[in-house]
Amino acid sequence: MNIKLYYAPITCALAPYVTLTEAGAEFEVEALDFKKEQHKSPEYLAINPKHKVPLLIVDGRKLTENVAIHQWVARTFPEAQILPEDPWLELQAVSMLSWCSGGIHPFLSRINAPSRVCQLREAADDIRRAAAEAIYENFEIADRLLDGRDHFFDHFTAPDAHFFWCFRRATQFGLDLSPFGNCQAHFDRMHLRASVQKLLAFEKEIQTQFAEAA
Repeated sequence: MNIKLYYAPITCALAPYVTLTEAGAEFEVEALDFKKEQHKSPEYLAINPKHKVPLLIVDGRKLTENVAIHQWVARTFPEAQILPEDPWLELQAVSMLSWCSGGIHPFLSRINAPSRVCQLREAADDIRRAAAEAIYENFEIADRLLDGRDHFFDHFTAPDAHFFWCFRRATQFGLDLSPFGNCQAHFDRMHLRASVQKLLAFEKEIQTQFAEAA
């Protein structure tokens, strides 16, 4: 099986990097430099018109969107239990992945680039403020879910990887995350996982390569 993951530093493509690593999959990574807009190059657009990452290519077949990619990893490497075995809990995990993708990620994107939703410069601060309030609301929910737990389910699953990215991205925007102690503890525990340490080392290596090539 030939597996290739299209990835860019800092982006949510780190989540399938982590789950693929947790599953013991052998995979190649194609890193894109977003600062040079390589994701909008004709070559990449021919592969993925969505011009985003992650993109997973398995034996020539393409799969986009984190929710779908994590499910493929779970089905292809069932022994890794990337999603819970119980059917109802599996659906709950997929629901959480959808929440990270559709309920949290968009607000992080608005903080990062408010001009994508409104080109009025004077609206930027209001957009960021409203997005931060929505993020705080979501993190409050996550904090309750993690109360007394090491992971969202009985063991590491894909939602842990995806939420790790969400919380990490929030830390990069200087948001006040001090009220969310359970989320912070989860974030700290994730840093101890070998898969996350491998990802962070790889990310640093790629960022250095991009900087040297600039």
